[in-house]
Parts: sequence; C-alpha cells; structure tokens
Amino acid sequence: MQEIGEIMHLASSGRVIIKLTRPLDEGDYVCDDSGRKIGKVTELIGPVSAPFASAISLTNNIRKYVGAKVYFLDEPVIKRNKSRRYRR
Repeated sequence: MQEIGEIMHLASSGRVIIKLTRPLDEGDYVCDDSGRKIGKVTELIGPVSAPFASAISLTNNIRKYVGAKVYFLDEPVIKRNKSRRYRR
C-alpha cells in the first residue's frame, strides 16, 4: 500500500478532490489506512507538476475522510464470499 495524497474537499457534485503526490490512472481505487476502498478515480485535473484527482465516493460517510491521507493498493483485494452457504 502506497500513499498517494490527501483528500482536499468534497465538491458540490459529490465527488472527492484529492491532491496527488504520485501519479494515478483513471479507474484506480483509493483506500484509507485500513485498506478499505473509499473512492474510484474518474478524472485527473490540474497541472502536471501538481495534479489533482476527482474521485467518486464508494462510502456513504466520505466527509470523515476530508483531510486524511489516502493510499493505493498494489495488489487486488480478494473478495470473500459472504453467503451463509459457504461459511465454515
């Protein structure tokens, strides 16, 4: 997990604006410090030397992450089957 920047604010459109310290691609997911996905990058904006990212929030409580550091997961998250049928 690599730190990629900080959430600056919540835009009026509901998207999250992230100040990037490392380049990202559109479609990448950003995570909090526990590894939970909190946003998906939809657009890169600003100058190349100091880029920003616009991301769609994947959580209902995105306001608590404003000002927090965000991370990028190198390896994909393994989804667990939460169905009762496959529980042990």
